Amino acid sequence: MEHRINPELKETLALFPPLDLDNVQATREGMAAVAVPAPIDEHIAVENKMIQGPADHHDSLRVRIYKPKEQNEIYPGLLWIHGGGYVLGAPEGDDLLCQRFVNEAKCVVVSVDYRLAPEHPYPAPLEDCYSALKWVADHADELGIDPNRLGIAGASAGGGLTAALALLTRDRNYPKLSFQMPLYPMIDDRNNTPSSLEITGHMIWNHDLNQKGWEMYLNGENGSANVSQYAAPARAQDLSGLPFTYTCVGQLDPFRDETLQYVTKLCQAGVDVEFHLYPGCYHGFESIVPTADISQRAVTEYVEAAKYVLNRNISVPL
Repeated sequence: MEHRINPELKETLALFPPLDLDNVQATREGMAAVAVPAPIDEHIAVENKMIQGPADHHDSLRVRIYKPKEQNEIYPGLLWIHGGGYVLGAPEGDDLLCQRFVNEAKCVVVSVDYRLAPEHPYPAPLEDCYSALKWVADHADELGIDPNRLGIAGASAGGGLTAALALLTRDRNYPKLSFQMPLYPMIDDRNNTPSSLEITGHMIWNHDLNQKGWEMYLNGENGSANVSQYAAPARAQDLSGLPFTYTCVGQLDPFRDETLQYVTKLCQAGVDVEFHLYPGCYHGFESIVPTADISQRAVTEYVEAAKYVLNRNISVPL
Protein backbone atom coordinates (compact mmCIF):
# COMPACT_ATOMS: atom_id res chain seq x y z
CA MET A 1 0.00 0.00 0.00
CA GLU A 2 2.76 2.47 0.95
CA HIS A 3 4.39 2.29 -2.49
CA ARG A 4 1.13 3.50 -4.05
CA ILE A 5 1.02 6.76 -2.08
CA ASN A 6 1.77 9.91 -4.05
CA PRO A 7 5.40 10.82 -3.16
CA GLU A 8 4.42 14.38 -2.17
CA LEU A 9 1.99 12.98 0.40
CA LYS A 10 4.21 10.35 2.04
CA GLU A 11 6.38 12.34 4.42
CA THR A 12 3.57 14.21 6.14
CA LEU A 13 1.58 11.01 6.57
CA ALA A 14 4.49 9.47 8.47
CA LEU A 15 4.62 12.50 10.79
CA PHE A 16 0.87 12.76 11.33
CA PRO A 17 -0.11 11.18 14.68
CA PRO A 18 -2.72 8.40 14.39
CA LEU A 19 -6.17 9.37 15.61
CA ASP A 20 -7.39 7.83 18.86
CA LEU A 21 -11.16 7.47 19.03
CA ASP A 22 -11.12 5.35 22.18
CA ASN A 23 -10.79 8.60 24.13
CA VAL A 24 -12.62 11.18 22.04
CA GLN A 25 -12.45 13.98 24.60
CA ALA A 26 -8.67 13.68 24.95
CA THR A 27 -8.32 13.68 21.16
CA ARG A 28 -10.45 16.81 20.90
CA GLU A 29 -8.37 18.54 23.55
CA GLY A 30 -5.13 17.51 21.87
CA MET A 31 -6.30 18.81 18.50
CA ALA A 32 -7.38 22.09 20.06
CA ALA A 33 -4.02 22.48 21.81
CA VAL A 34 -2.04 22.29 18.56
CA ALA A 35 -4.50 24.21 16.37
CA VAL A 36 -3.08 27.39 14.86
CA PRO A 37 -5.65 30.09 14.05
CA ALA A 38 -5.84 30.81 10.35
CA PRO A 39 -5.23 34.38 9.19
CA ILE A 40 -8.34 36.31 8.20
CA ASP A 41 -8.25 38.06 4.84
CA GLU A 42 -8.49 41.83 5.26
CA HIS A 43 -11.25 41.92 2.66
CA ILE A 44 -13.44 39.32 4.42
CA ALA A 45 -15.66 39.79 7.47
CA VAL A 46 -15.95 36.74 9.73
CA GLU A 47 -18.72 36.70 12.33
CA ASN A 48 -19.95 34.13 14.85
CA LYS A 49 -23.70 34.22 15.37
CA MET A 50 -26.03 32.25 17.62
CA ILE A 51 -29.21 31.10 15.89
CA GLN A 52 -32.17 28.97 16.92
CA GLY A 53 -31.36 25.27 16.70
CA PRO A 54 -33.73 22.27 16.56
CA ALA A 55 -36.43 21.86 19.19
CA ASP A 56 -34.33 19.36 21.17
CA HIS A 57 -31.34 21.70 21.30
CA HIS A 58 -31.59 23.59 24.58
CA ASP A 59 -28.77 25.93 23.61
CA SER A 60 -28.61 28.13 20.55
CA LEU A 61 -26.71 26.90 17.52
CA ARG A 62 -23.50 28.67 16.48
CA VAL A 63 -22.79 29.50 12.87
CA ARG A 64 -19.66 31.16 11.50
CA ILE A 65 -20.35 33.55 8.64
CA TYR A 66 -17.81 34.58 5.97
CA LYS A 67 -18.70 37.54 3.75
CA PRO A 68 -16.85 40.13 1.70
CA LYS A 69 -16.55 43.39 3.63
CA GLU A 70 -17.67 45.26 0.54
CA GLN A 71 -20.42 43.35 -1.19
CA ASN A 72 -21.95 45.23 -4.09
CA GLU A 73 -24.07 42.42 -5.49
CA ILE A 74 -26.22 39.52 -4.37
CA TYR A 75 -24.10 36.39 -3.88
CA PRO A 76 -25.00 32.72 -3.82
CA GLY A 77 -25.06 31.12 -0.37
CA LEU A 78 -23.04 28.05 0.67
CA LEU A 79 -23.59 26.13 3.91
CA TRP A 80 -20.29 24.47 4.88
CA ILE A 81 -20.26 21.41 7.16
CA HIS A 82 -16.92 20.46 8.73
CA GLY A 83 -15.60 16.91 8.92
CA GLY A 84 -14.28 14.81 11.79
CA GLY A 85 -15.87 11.37 11.70
CA TYR A 86 -19.07 12.77 13.29
CA VAL A 87 -17.13 13.07 16.57
CA LEU A 88 -14.41 15.70 16.03
CA GLY A 89 -13.92 19.14 14.48
CA ALA A 90 -15.12 22.73 14.57
CA PRO A 91 -15.85 25.42 11.98
CA GLU A 92 -12.57 27.26 12.67
CA GLY A 93 -10.63 24.32 11.21
CA ASP A 94 -11.86 25.31 7.75
CA ASP A 95 -11.33 29.07 8.01
CA LEU A 96 -8.91 29.22 5.07
CA LEU A 97 -11.10 27.14 2.79
CA CYS A 98 -14.27 29.07 3.63
CA GLN A 99 -12.49 32.33 2.86
CA ARG A 100 -11.32 30.88 -0.42
CA PHE A 101 -14.93 30.09 -1.35
CA VAL A 102 -15.82 33.73 -0.67
CA ASN A 103 -12.94 35.11 -2.73
CA GLU A 104 -12.94 32.68 -5.63
CA ALA A 105 -16.42 31.15 -5.82
CA LYS A 106 -18.03 34.53 -5.04
CA CYS A 107 -20.41 33.25 -2.39
CA VAL A 108 -21.37 33.96 1.22
CA VAL A 109 -20.38 30.99 3.39
CA VAL A 110 -22.09 29.91 6.59
CA SER A 111 -20.30 27.17 8.54
CA VAL A 112 -22.35 25.30 11.15
CA ASP A 113 -21.02 24.23 14.55
CA TYR A 114 -23.21 21.13 14.79
CA ARG A 115 -23.31 18.93 17.87
CA LEU A 116 -21.00 15.91 17.91
CA ALA A 117 -21.37 12.24 18.78
CA PRO A 118 -21.13 10.30 21.02
CA GLU A 119 -22.71 12.92 23.31
CA HIS A 120 -25.16 13.85 20.56
CA PRO A 121 -25.71 10.94 18.14
CA TYR A 122 -27.90 10.93 15.04
CA PRO A 123 -30.18 12.73 14.33
CA ALA A 124 -28.88 15.70 16.38
CA PRO A 125 -25.98 16.67 14.06
CA LEU A 126 -28.15 16.43 10.94
CA GLU A 127 -31.00 18.41 12.50
CA ASP A 128 -28.49 21.10 13.49
CA CYS A 129 -27.35 21.29 9.87
CA TYR A 130 -30.94 21.53 8.68
CA SER A 131 -31.67 24.32 11.16
CA ALA A 132 -28.62 26.22 9.89
CA LEU A 133 -29.62 25.74 6.25
CA LYS A 134 -33.18 26.85 6.95
CA TRP A 135 -31.85 29.91 8.79
CA VAL A 136 -29.67 30.81 5.79
CA ALA A 137 -32.64 30.57 3.44
CA ASP A 138 -34.94 32.48 5.81
CA HIS A 139 -32.36 35.27 6.24
CA ALA A 140 -31.23 35.53 2.63
CA ASP A 141 -31.86 39.27 2.48
CA GLU A 142 -29.91 39.91 5.68
CA LEU A 143 -27.00 37.80 4.39
CA GLY A 144 -27.03 39.35 0.92
CA ILE A 145 -27.63 36.07 -0.84
CA ASP A 146 -29.91 34.80 -3.58
CA PRO A 147 -32.11 32.02 -2.12
CA ASN A 148 -32.37 30.52 -5.61
CA ARG A 149 -28.61 29.93 -5.65
CA LEU A 150 -28.11 27.97 -2.45
CA GLY A 151 -25.63 25.14 -1.99
CA ILE A 152 -24.38 22.79 0.71
CA ALA A 153 -20.91 21.29 1.03
CA GLY A 154 -18.59 19.44 3.38
CA ALA A 155 -15.82 16.87 3.53
CA SER A 156 -15.67 13.39 5.10
CA ALA A 157 -18.33 13.27 7.84
CA GLY A 158 -19.23 16.77 6.66
CA GLY A 159 -19.70 15.22 3.24
CA GLY A 160 -21.90 12.55 4.77
CA LEU A 161 -24.01 15.21 6.46
CA THR A 162 -24.14 17.11 3.15
CA ALA A 163 -25.50 14.06 1.31
CA ALA A 164 -27.98 13.39 4.11
CA LEU A 165 -29.05 17.03 4.23
CA ALA A 166 -29.69 17.02 0.48
CA LEU A 167 -32.08 14.10 0.93
CA LEU A 168 -33.76 15.67 3.97
CA THR A 169 -34.16 19.03 2.25
CA ARG A 170 -35.65 17.37 -0.83
CA ASP A 171 -38.14 15.42 1.26
CA ARG A 172 -39.12 18.39 3.48
CA ASN A 173 -39.55 20.56 0.38
CA TYR A 174 -37.53 23.45 1.81
CA PRO A 175 -35.30 25.18 1.04
CA LYS A 176 -34.55 24.82 -2.64
CA LEU A 177 -30.98 23.67 -3.35
CA SER A 178 -29.08 24.27 -6.56
CA PHE A 179 -25.86 22.48 -5.57
CA GLN A 180 -24.42 19.89 -3.23
CA MET A 181 -20.75 19.02 -2.78
CA PRO A 182 -20.21 16.00 -0.51
CA LEU A 183 -16.43 15.56 -0.73
CA TYR A 184 -15.20 11.99 -0.06
CA PRO A 185 -18.32 11.51 2.02
CA MET A 186 -18.76 9.17 5.00
CA ILE A 187 -22.10 7.66 3.96
CA ASP A 188 -22.05 3.87 4.49
CA ASP A 189 -22.40 2.66 8.08
CA ARG A 190 -21.92 -0.97 7.03
CA ASN A 191 -18.18 -0.37 6.55
CA ASN A 192 -17.84 -3.39 4.28
CA THR A 193 -16.92 -2.10 0.81
CA PRO A 194 -13.68 -3.40 -0.71
CA SER A 195 -11.93 -0.07 -0.12
CA SER A 196 -13.08 0.18 3.51
CA LEU A 197 -11.73 -3.33 4.15
CA GLU A 198 -8.53 -2.60 2.21
CA ILE A 199 -7.49 0.53 4.11
CA THR A 200 -6.43 -0.73 7.54
CA GLY A 201 -3.09 0.94 8.31
CA HIS A 202 -2.14 4.50 9.17
CA MET A 203 -3.87 6.35 6.32
CA ILE A 204 -5.45 9.23 8.33
CA TRP A 205 -8.77 7.33 8.34
CA ASN A 206 -9.16 3.57 8.11
CA HIS A 207 -11.52 0.66 8.66
CA ASP A 208 -11.18 0.60 12.46
CA LEU A 209 -11.60 4.36 12.90
CA ASN A 210 -14.57 4.25 10.57
CA GLN A 211 -16.18 1.52 12.64
CA LYS A 212 -15.74 3.51 15.85
CA GLY A 213 -17.04 6.71 14.30
CA TRP A 214 -20.19 5.02 13.03
CA GLU A 215 -20.76 3.23 16.33
CA MET A 216 -20.71 6.55 18.16
CA TYR A 217 -22.83 8.38 15.59
CA LEU A 218 -25.50 5.65 15.43
CA ASN A 219 -25.43 4.55 19.07
CA GLY A 220 -24.22 1.08 18.10
CA GLU A 221 -27.00 0.57 15.53
CA ASN A 222 -24.59 0.75 12.59
CA GLY A 223 -24.86 -2.21 10.23
CA SER A 224 -28.36 -3.07 11.39
CA ALA A 225 -31.43 -3.20 9.19
CA ASN A 226 -33.10 -0.14 10.70
CA VAL A 227 -30.56 2.57 9.77
CA SER A 228 -32.21 5.52 8.04
CA GLN A 229 -31.10 6.91 4.69
CA TYR A 230 -30.75 10.25 6.49
CA ALA A 231 -28.21 8.68 8.84
CA ALA A 232 -26.29 6.81 6.14
CA PRO A 233 -27.11 8.08 2.64
CA ALA A 234 -25.64 4.96 1.01
CA ARG A 235 -28.88 3.35 2.20
CA ALA A 236 -31.00 5.64 0.02
CA GLN A 237 -32.86 3.91 -2.81
CA ASP A 238 -34.19 7.04 -4.54
CA LEU A 239 -31.71 9.82 -5.35
CA SER A 240 -33.92 11.54 -7.90
CA GLY A 241 -34.58 15.24 -7.49
CA LEU A 242 -31.23 16.01 -5.90
CA PRO A 243 -29.28 19.07 -7.09
CA PHE A 244 -26.19 19.23 -9.30
CA THR A 245 -23.50 17.29 -7.43
CA TYR A 246 -19.73 17.58 -7.31
CA THR A 247 -17.68 15.03 -5.42
CA CYS A 248 -14.17 13.60 -5.33
CA VAL A 249 -12.20 10.96 -3.45
CA GLY A 250 -8.65 9.62 -3.22
CA GLN A 251 -8.04 6.14 -4.57
CA LEU A 252 -6.49 5.13 -1.22
CA ASP A 253 -9.41 6.46 0.82
CA PRO A 254 -11.64 3.94 2.64
CA PHE A 255 -14.60 5.91 1.25
CA ARG A 256 -13.54 5.31 -2.37
CA ASP A 257 -16.09 2.62 -3.15
CA GLU A 258 -19.05 4.13 -1.33
CA THR A 259 -18.35 7.37 -3.23
CA LEU A 260 -18.17 5.50 -6.54
CA GLN A 261 -21.44 3.72 -5.77
CA TYR A 262 -23.09 6.99 -4.77
CA VAL A 263 -21.97 8.68 -8.00
CA THR A 264 -23.32 5.77 -10.05
CA LYS A 265 -26.70 5.89 -8.29
CA LEU A 266 -26.90 9.67 -8.77
CA CYS A 267 -26.21 9.29 -12.50
CA GLN A 268 -28.82 6.56 -12.82
CA ALA A 269 -31.34 8.81 -11.03
CA GLY A 270 -30.82 11.55 -13.61
CA VAL A 271 -28.79 13.87 -11.36
CA ASP A 272 -26.01 15.91 -12.99
CA VAL A 273 -22.69 14.87 -11.45
CA GLU A 274 -19.05 15.86 -11.72
CA PHE A 275 -16.64 13.41 -10.11
CA HIS A 276 -12.85 13.20 -9.66
CA LEU A 277 -10.78 10.23 -8.46
CA TYR A 278 -7.24 11.05 -7.33
CA PRO A 279 -4.69 8.21 -7.56
CA GLY A 280 -2.13 7.85 -4.78
CA CYS A 281 -4.21 9.93 -2.36
CA TYR A 282 -5.37 8.97 1.11
CA HIS A 283 -8.25 10.41 3.13
CA GLY A 284 -8.22 14.20 3.47
CA PHE A 285 -4.95 14.50 1.54
CA GLU A 286 -5.60 18.04 0.33
CA SER A 287 -5.97 19.41 3.86
CA ILE A 288 -3.15 17.28 5.34
CA VAL A 289 -0.61 18.32 2.65
CA PRO A 290 -2.03 21.51 1.13
CA THR A 291 1.23 22.38 -0.66
CA ALA A 292 1.32 19.22 -2.79
CA ASP A 293 0.57 19.76 -6.47
CA ILE A 294 -2.26 17.22 -6.42
CA SER A 295 -3.76 18.86 -3.32
CA GLN A 296 -3.73 22.28 -4.92
CA ARG A 297 -5.31 20.85 -8.05
CA ALA A 298 -8.04 19.09 -6.05
CA VAL A 299 -8.99 22.18 -4.04
CA THR A 300 -8.94 24.41 -7.11
CA GLU A 301 -11.21 21.96 -8.92
CA TYR A 302 -13.84 21.83 -6.21
CA VAL A 303 -13.77 25.58 -5.55
CA GLU A 304 -14.18 26.15 -9.28
CA ALA A 305 -17.06 23.66 -9.35
CA ALA A 306 -18.84 25.62 -6.62
CA LYS A 307 -18.23 28.85 -8.53
CA TYR A 308 -19.53 27.38 -11.78
CA VAL A 309 -22.75 25.91 -10.40
CA LEU A 310 -23.65 28.55 -7.82
CA ASN A 311 -23.17 31.37 -10.27
CA ARG A 312 -25.51 29.85 -12.82
CA ASN A 313 -28.97 31.19 -12.13
CA ILE A 314 -30.40 27.69 -12.16
CA SER A 315 -32.14 25.80 -9.37
CA VAL A 316 -33.52 22.29 -9.33
CA PRO A 317 -37.32 22.49 -9.13
CA LEU A 318 -38.95 20.93 -6.09
